[in-house]
Amino acid sequence: MPEKLRENVCDDTVFSVIYKEYSNDLFKYLYYKFGEALGPNDKMQDAFMKLLDKCKDVTPAKAKSFLFTVANNMMLNEIKHQKVVLRYKEVKPKEYTNESPEFILEQEQFLKQYQEALSLLTEDQRVAFLLNKVEGKKQAEIAEMLGTTRKAIENRIYVAYNKLKNTLDGFK
Repeated sequence: MPEKLRENVCDDTVFSVIYKEYSNDLFKYLYYKFGEALGPNDKMQDAFMKLLDKCKDVTPAKAKSFLFTVANNMMLNEIKHQKVVLRYKEVKPKEYTNESPEFILEQEQFLKQYQEALSLLTEDQRVAFLLNKVEGKKQAEIAEMLGTTRKAIENRIYVAYNKLKNTLDGFK
């Protein structure tokens, strides 16, 4: 083999020799040290991919050390990740609220009344009102979006607000 091919592992034949020589040993090392749960075969493949990425910097003599170090670090990182996942699985969200059942019922009823009141508005009024109050858009922005004047949008929002105020109890 020419000397240039021995400087790094970028050549296909050199890489394939390294893969055939170390892949089985690397898999067994990861499997025996960390077990099947963390995917030793995937980490072995990933280590070879990293070797391929860094092929210009790694000589064939240092390839084994590089592969085992990278694969070991990948497995350790996976263990750390699994610990974080477990920690967040243990923290359960609370399944209760501080609101009374009456409050929750009133809230559902108000939402239903609000939706009915919105359906009574004309489409132009409803669109202008929701864009302004729900989306937080300014009247000039809404006018530009809908292709009308700011005064028309102002009027639509005002009329919609008054209709909702008259229809709903407690609407402010």
